[in-house]
Amino acid sequence: MADKLENGAANGATSAADNGAPKFRYIGRHRRAVEHKRFVVGQGRYAADIQVPGLLHVAIVASPYASAKIVSIDTSAALATPGVHAVLTGEEFQSNTEPSLPGVDAASVTRYSLARGVVRYAGEWVVAVVAESRALAEDAAELIEVEYEQTPHVIDPEFALTDAAPLVHPSHGANAIFRRTWTWGGVDEDFAAAQHKLSYRVRWARSSTVPIETFGVTCSWNDSTQILDVWASIQMPKYPDQIAKCLRMPGNHVRVHFDVDVGGSYGVKRGLKHSVLVGYLARKLGRPVRFLEDRLENMRGGDMQGPDRIFDVTLAFNGDGVIKSMRMRAIDDIGAYSGRSPLQLGKPVGAIVGPYRIGSVEYQAISVLTNKTPQEAVRGFGQAPTNYAIETGIDKVARYLGMDRIELRRRNLIRKDEFPYLIPSGTHYDSGDYETVMGKAMDAAQFDELLKQRDSLRAQGLLAGIGISTCLEPSGGNSAFEPLFNPKNGTTTWMDSCLVRIDLSGSLTAMMGTSSSGQAHETLVSTVVGEIMLREPDSIRVLHADSLNALPSNSPVGSRMAIMLGGAAAGAAKMLRAKLMKIAAHNLGVAEDAVSYEESNVVVTADPTRMMTWDALVEIAHRYYHKMPPGMEPGLQEKFVWEVPTGGKLPTEDGRVQMYPCHSFESHIVLASIDRDTGKMQIHRYVCGHDCGVMISPDVVHGMTYGGIAHGLGAAMMEKFAFSEEGQLLSGTFMDYLLPSAEEVPSITIVDHCTPSPLTEFGQKGSGEAGYLGGPAALASAVNDALAPSQASLDALPMTPQAIWRALEAAQNNEQGEKKHA
Repeated sequence: MADKLENGAANGATSAADNGAPKFRYIGRHRRAVEHKRFVVGQGRYAADIQVPGLLHVAIVASPYASAKIVSIDTSAALATPGVHAVLTGEEFQSNTEPSLPGVDAASVTRYSLARGVVRYAGEWVVAVVAESRALAEDAAELIEVEYEQTPHVIDPEFALTDAAPLVHPSHGANAIFRRTWTWGGVDEDFAAAQHKLSYRVRWARSSTVPIETFGVTCSWNDSTQILDVWASIQMPKYPDQIAKCLRMPGNHVRVHFDVDVGGSYGVKRGLKHSVLVGYLARKLGRPVRFLEDRLENMRGGDMQGPDRIFDVTLAFNGDGVIKSMRMRAIDDIGAYSGRSPLQLGKPVGAIVGPYRIGSVEYQAISVLTNKTPQEAVRGFGQAPTNYAIETGIDKVARYLGMDRIELRRRNLIRKDEFPYLIPSGTHYDSGDYETVMGKAMDAAQFDELLKQRDSLRAQGLLAGIGISTCLEPSGGNSAFEPLFNPKNGTTTWMDSCLVRIDLSGSLTAMMGTSSSGQAHETLVSTVVGEIMLREPDSIRVLHADSLNALPSNSPVGSRMAIMLGGAAAGAAKMLRAKLMKIAAHNLGVAEDAVSYEESNVVVTADPTRMMTWDALVEIAHRYYHKMPPGMEPGLQEKFVWEVPTGGKLPTEDGRVQMYPCHSFESHIVLASIDRDTGKMQIHRYVCGHDCGVMISPDVVHGMTYGGIAHGLGAAMMEKFAFSEEGQLLSGTFMDYLLPSAEEVPSITIVDHCTPSPLTEFGQKGSGEAGYLGGPAALASAVNDALAPSQASLDALPMTPQAIWRALEAAQNNEQGEKKHA
């Protein structure tokens, strides 16, 4: 059993350099993240640290009902309270702003920061109070009297799809906001020819990343410059543009400061409704305004809850275990409003068969409105639930056929000589060696010994099981799911960019146009620029621009920044290097193709004694224009904007599309035991085999993978946003919404492997969602392996001790009933 955290090659895991990865000078080197120093010494700069003179604070009055008409609002007592500057209702707010975009073609499903006329979930914002302090604003908010008339509500997503259900948005005419079935390949023929069919249902419950920092935003309006300055703990594509649109302002009137550190996100720091509200108030009052969520506001109405999904799956397969086809229906409960949440059913299109050679697929995606807190993007953007659904089916097929689960996977995994591999939905997987990664994970776990340990635990009276998952992590953040889910949205580019300059002293500075929420982007950019320019990364400064100075970016979502920001930084650095080489060739009197870039100097390839040093080239570019090649501008500054590899195309009519460019792979192996009397689980061994191509910063990748596994443990075993039949959130505090602690998170072994992507600058793939995308599936596999001898099973997450205990009780009652009637 593992007694220590194993991290990287130093502690037993295989480093990328050991398995055929390209050799680099700085990429792949163990290096302390640039950002860590300021965090460790307490000098991070978070949204709550922004101090602007004259700052006012916002408190919210929220709806206590899941569905109701707003009959009247009396704000007089609040307005009379000393220190209160404004009380804002939805009447004024909606009259002066635009709704946020619904993500799909559902124009009547409008969404504003404050409700007007009706409320659609418990926790929806109704009134905003602005005062000299948060405490004063909260006190005044309690004086506001809102009269409601309750109306029928719907909580169950399947009932919401029926004609008997009340409509969350009557103007839309249905609770299904998106419904489409795609058929890729000969599904009917493959099902007819298959020897076996197996149907099952699984449920993924609402959970989130629940970062330590809730969402916070400060806005300041300058009437003389007509600029709204915004400081926010943000992770969201097109954030400045959407603020400007909602506030009916030109885009160049909004300046978002991306140098604010974000205290955790993985998707949930969207905050558009917060920011539009605060921006409106700042402009209205002519004073800086801040709204910083408290924990209840964040949990109940902060729009940070994740997928809430029901899967109905049927697999068609032969007696040899080869899976021929799959039918999948996914119903996703997105809550009362639609942002980008329906699109979380889209990302899985790009990995709809997982790592398996399944020849045809029917996929029905249904996004449904209910009277719950709206859903938002959460780590993996819908892929983790789909991986769980597929992996559950793989285990069920193995159990049905009496076949070893590892052997069944081997028979279906895409082989390394089949890449690039085209899956039925139109996406090519770029590269991979899935069986080798699974084999390395098995070796690290000492799988044969693991089986003996499982049997030993069972002999001690415990329920013990081994969990297995083999899953994909699509990466590179494409825009293809936008036109796929809304044909009126013709977006085909999701670029990212970087600017790199060399100053007169010869120092390198790089600039990016996005915030960072713990992914070490400064480390990424400095490593990449250092690799291209052959300069020590620690000497390179990396800055976060603001949105008026920034280059185009689509933010760190979709495991995209190593690919996209890394590629953009490399592109800008390569342009600078080419400029230096051109200057050198001109001064050395040789053709451009006659020189080489070596140790950041430029030499004549045929005669290395003839050279120009870095310092000399920099000085020419900045001071000696007479030595510059004709027509070349002075100075050393280049930008590069990179489009997503394989992007730029619209989906076909039948929904085939290259969803993401790169595909990382992970294989999890878990040994766990369960106390039969309490249902409590203990993890004894956890191994993750991981292939994200070339790792630019191995320590950062491992850190994200550890965090992803912990996050997956929470989703699989503990975390759930539960609602009562009345639509009240039952888990709005950490007494009820349980998070894994150091007690539950096990020691973890990560085994690295590298199959470089042919599509990226260094062979890198994405890794930000690693661990989470395969962890829940593996943990569920372990639980069901442990329950199998008791004829019990669980097909819904989270598998809490209570759920496990109830499953055992049900199995025991069934057994007793069968004996009674025998």
